[in-house]
Amino acid sequence: MARKIAVALVCVLVVSGLGGCGGGAVGGVHAFAVQAVAAGVPSLAPFFDEKQGLGQDATVRSMPVRGSLQQGDTPGLYGGTKKPTVCDVARLKRFLTDPANRRKAVAWSGVLGIRTDQIPGYLDRLTPVLLRHDTLVQNHDYKKGKATPYNSLLQSGIAILVDARGEPAAKCSCGNPLRPFKGDANRISVKFAEGNKKWSGFAASSVVAVRPAPRKMERLVLVDVGDPDRGIQRPVGTTGRSDTGFDTRTRHPVPDLAGSTFGEARRRLVSGGLAVGYAGSAPPSDDARVVASDPPAGTELRFGEYVKVSVAGATSGGGTSTPPGPTGPTGSTGPPTSSGPTLEPPTSTAPPPSTPTPSPPASSPASEPPPTTSAPVTSSAPLTTTPTTPATTET
Repeated sequence: MARKIAVALVCVLVVSGLGGCGGGAVGGVHAFAVQAVAAGVPSLAPFFDEKQGLGQDATVRSMPVRGSLQQGDTPGLYGGTKKPTVCDVARLKRFLTDPANRRKAVAWSGVLGIRTDQIPGYLDRLTPVLLRHDTLVQNHDYKKGKATPYNSLLQSGIAILVDARGEPAAKCSCGNPLRPFKGDANRISVKFAEGNKKWSGFAASSVVAVRPAPRKMERLVLVDVGDPDRGIQRPVGTTGRSDTGFDTRTRHPVPDLAGSTFGEARRRLVSGGLAVGYAGSAPPSDDARVVASDPPAGTELRFGEYVKVSVAGATSGGGTSTPPGPTGPTGSTGPPTSSGPTLEPPTSTAPPPSTPTPSPPASSPASEPPPTTSAPVTSSAPLTTTPTTPATTET
């Protein structure tokens, strides 16, 4: 009998993820194991030799957010720099199209759901950015001729390539393909190992996972990580040489959102350069009705600052409703932000009011690469448990 009980206990531990197979527990609830990846630390199993300078990470302190899931068109989600070559896309393209590297190309394209002959065109549609938040992704090492998936937390400052909907697609320094994090961003157990030491400023409140923007963007609207008073408009598929700047300090009023749906409110805020937040483990559904915002309508904010929205019950979707209640000031405690440019209502091509330069050209691709499935969470015993608990609904 004692032996049967012991075997049963082992099975329970393995299923719950406490046996080293899926992570630990946060507050008694299963947590997703996540491997920390620090800026500037080489991968032990890269697709591309990092000594050749494919990408250059930067030192960027992670910005706080309101809501652990952020869509790829969120104003100020990503950063940029006046230096145009944080990622050498042309070199990555040459590497992956070299017949000598065909095995890696097959593995790389398979992760992203494309054929090897589609790699050049796919890379042409990606845009280099710098992370402004510690960001959850499904990363992929290259081991034994295959792409090996694992969940990882990329430190802010890491250079990545994103697609036309703002989703991470590849890590610049090593070329490793990236896919969306599929776990619960509010229940993670982060392991710092293999030279990836816990970085200064690491906090659960600044961890995000990126979901695709509702539509393709023609340009990304970034914050200059070296000069936060400067914003950057970068046409999709360009590396920085076609950037135009704007003043992030310009202020614009919060629109009157009461009575609109959450989807409508989000579109209005994003088009005005303001970020969208929410409470719970998922955003409210698009048809949830907005009952209040904080700050209220008419308040002038800078680019990338958050407007907290309270919504009534939703009738569809997986989001959660948020009761109205007092909230604090805007979400950004870091660099100044402003609502000068528009981060696209995705179909808009008009330049922002604060930008004297003409609108950047539209993105060239007419279709998205097909979606891919992501592999389950890998496991290593977590060293640091970092659950995130978003506050009220914010936008």
